[in-house]
Amino acid sequence: MLLLLRSAVDTVRQALVWRLTMQPTVLSAEAERALAAEPGRVFRECAVGCPAMVVLPAGTAVIGEAEHRRTLTFAVPFAVGRTEITHAEWNLCVRSGACAPLSDSGFGREQRPAINVSWNEAKLYVTWLAHVTGRPYRLLGESEWEYAARAGNPSKFSFGDDSRKLGDFAWFRANSPRGPQPVAGRKPNAFGLFDMHGNVWEFVEDCFHQRPMLALGTSGIQDGHCERRVVRGGSWDDDADFLRSAARTWYSPDNRYFILGFRVGRTLRQ
Repeated sequence: MLLLLRSAVDTVRQALVWRLTMQPTVLSAEAERALAAEPGRVFRECAVGCPAMVVLPAGTAVIGEAEHRRTLTFAVPFAVGRTEITHAEWNLCVRSGACAPLSDSGFGREQRPAINVSWNEAKLYVTWLAHVTGRPYRLLGESEWEYAARAGNPSKFSFGDDSRKLGDFAWFRANSPRGPQPVAGRKPNAFGLFDMHGNVWEFVEDCFHQRPMLALGTSGIQDGHCERRVVRGGSWDDDADFLRSAARTWYSPDNRYFILGFRVGRTLRQ
């Protein structure tokens, strides 16, 4: 417990130092409310290194599939990373001392998604980013992730049911050169988000349940099998079926693998 507390204090201290380097923008409450009222708006909150975020609208969506389908209402807008977190973005956290270096498994860095990252490390990154910016950055809840991935489409994929079109929107086994590809190399979905299908599996906040619980809210499901954390979206090394909007599996929170990454979410003040 003492080590965890010391680590958290160090993360905060390092983040405060890095505020000087990244030069975060301070939004007034009025400006943030205006931002939340502009679905589709792309914004960054730092002069250097913050991920591009997209404002998602409030709305109702059919989430899940087969007997687990549910209609959920997202009453307030929130923001989602336009792409998966890249090596370039991760490396700012490394340089600050808050995050550990990651292997690229020989696939390349910079604008490729950060891989070989565990759920625990993804949590460290969002904690660091929240302290650097002073804003509530976090991992997405599983239901938020699927709402973002579907972009209003209840079909198998965000563009419909025809998997022959998947290569226009995703890197996966049928079209990817070996390894993850630079982010935003395929078409975005209707919300303007790239690589929600494929490239790398994305960790979300939730603990795993065999039957998806799909809770509303930013904290996801925090009971059940918390030694397993949900990943969504499929990867460059998967067949089309694993890239469905509802597809899901799990990894242990300390697992690192070259098909695993994440993207960030952000709560918007109303």
